[in-house]
Amino acid sequence: MNGGVYNGGAYMMIDHPLDPANKYLYYSFVESPDMMNIYNGNVVTDANGDAVVPLPEWFETLNRDFRYQLTVIGQFAQAIITGEVANHQFSLKTDKPGVKVSWQVTGIRQDRGPTRIAIPQKRKRTLATGGTTFVPNSTAHRKRRVSPGLAIPKP
Repeated sequence: MNGGVYNGGAYMMIDHPLDPANKYLYYSFVESPDMMNIYNGNVVTDANGDAVVPLPEWFETLNRDFRYQLTVIGQFAQAIITGEVANHQFSLKTDKPGVKVSWQVTGIRQDRGPTRIAIPQKRKRTLATGGTTFVPNSTAHRKRRVSPGLAIPKP
């Protein structure tokens, strides 16, 4: 497929970053102005308050510009990233032992797909689509009409 997809949720198939000639990765989408991948999970710190979070082996090949989020669960504690992503893992520390931490790491895709496609973050509607909405039940739809010309074709 070439072009964009206007849709409430879907998945995509991309070349596997470590074996593009022989494997695919299947990914679901999250809406964002950036072509971003999101990874998340939970980990419990050890007796010293340390934890190492493993990431997929292709993580650094597929992504750049990492962002981190940590949320402590079940008790008051402090958590900090002690080692940024390297060798498909990162480390964190809490000020108490045995703390459950929910983590999220995002990365901007750097594989060949997104680097050759420039997606505009906004643009004006054409005369033909002005005053229409993609989603018939949206708040804006109460004041506007739905454009039948923007329907997604069935495969």
